[in-house]
Amino acid sequence: MERTPLRIKLQKGIYTVIDPFVKVLIKLGLTPNVVTTIGFILNIGVAVIFVVGAEEGNRGDLSYVGWAGCLILFAGLFDMLDGQVARLGNMSSSFGALYDSVLDRYSELIMFLGICYYLVGHHYFLSSLFAFIALIGSMMVSYTRARAEGLGIECKDGLMQRPERIVTIGVTAMICGVTAHYMGGDYKWYLPGVSFHILETMSIFTIPIAFMAVLTNITAIKRLLGAKKTLDKRDEIKTSSASGTHKILMGMGVIVLTGVAFTNKIQAPKAVQKSASVLTVSVVDPQDTFPVPNGNPNQLFYLQRTSNTNTIVCELNFDRNGKLNEESPIHVFWLRFTEGGVRKELNYIQRVFAYGIKTQPQPNGTYNMHFVSYKKQNLLLMHSPKDNRYHVYATINQKQALLNRIFLKVDGGSFWAPNIVYMEMKGTDPATGKEIVERFKP
Repeated sequence: MERTPLRIKLQKGIYTVIDPFVKVLIKLGLTPNVVTTIGFILNIGVAVIFVVGAEEGNRGDLSYVGWAGCLILFAGLFDMLDGQVARLGNMSSSFGALYDSVLDRYSELIMFLGICYYLVGHHYFLSSLFAFIALIGSMMVSYTRARAEGLGIECKDGLMQRPERIVTIGVTAMICGVTAHYMGGDYKWYLPGVSFHILETMSIFTIPIAFMAVLTNITAIKRLLGAKKTLDKRDEIKTSSASGTHKILMGMGVIVLTGVAFTNKIQAPKAVQKSASVLTVSVVDPQDTFPVPNGNPNQLFYLQRTSNTNTIVCELNFDRNGKLNEESPIHVFWLRFTEGGVRKELNYIQRVFAYGIKTQPQPNGTYNMHFVSYKKQNLLLMHSPKDNRYHVYATINQKQALLNRIFLKVDGGSFWAPNIVYMEMKGTDPATGKEIVERFKP
């Protein structure tokens, strides 16, 4: 059984707690962009606290660090709220996703500016150096992911992603301030036989920053190497495909030239005739260029979406005895065409929040089902006596059809709130065998 990562469990628990508050914000009329802006302003406040602490506080007064830590955590809450407001309020937009990403980067840069200013102002020079390195690593973790996803590669693995960075800095800063209040801001730890102190109160805040400096850059490098493997495989596929296409085009060229020469020889052997050719260019829908998964006898239907060809496949889930699993009749997995067509399982977030399927058995032996991220589209898993097989039925163009494919045209947005231009469902009329297609805005 697949184990759920602790990070995902905590994230799901946090969303369960904050969702009622999100609904209140939606009722008050707050948009995702407004929530994002509030978080950005709070991070400016964090920097102001650190700067004031550097200018007016003394080296042993760490109360500024503690209060800044509280505000970092509060500002981080708004970083989570904006995405949930967009998703639950159905207010996602391409610009909103861009605005959120840009202000997140500004927020983090401004926060680190305040931290570095404080550390330099109180002569923690080595710690300020680690803070600068942590800043570089933080930006590269985000940039590597954004650049990889722009090339159609999912890149979300590694430690010290933005939530971890915010929690680490916020919690350690707050603990540092509380410890200084009870033990003193200049408290020092010594080892027997060592003339200088090993740790001090400020180390509660600075040592985690040093670890962050290392882990963020390791994460960025790992993401880069992971993307390299995928891109190398993709380039190999493109190279082999281009080579085969080139040979086909060369062959077609020879045939066309031979046909022209033969025609000219018959019609005008002693004269050169000028001919005009008309090139007709047709606009091809993006899904028409996507690969079609086949060779799986248990496949029911598949889902594809821009901006890459990685495909979600839904198949029948049989037990060891060859009988349909009544508790979980549908198995959903990836066909990663960008990685050479390998088969991979959905991760926890994808299964719980996006592409997982909920099924509900009915007394007549059928199953009502829907994607966890889109409950409006009800599907029906039913056994057909015509071919003695299970099929998924959907209403397409007001007709009951055997569902074959779902395609989503996505233009920006985020994982939690993608901007879907249209949704296309394609199936077969069970009575006539004709193809039925419907495109709509979900």
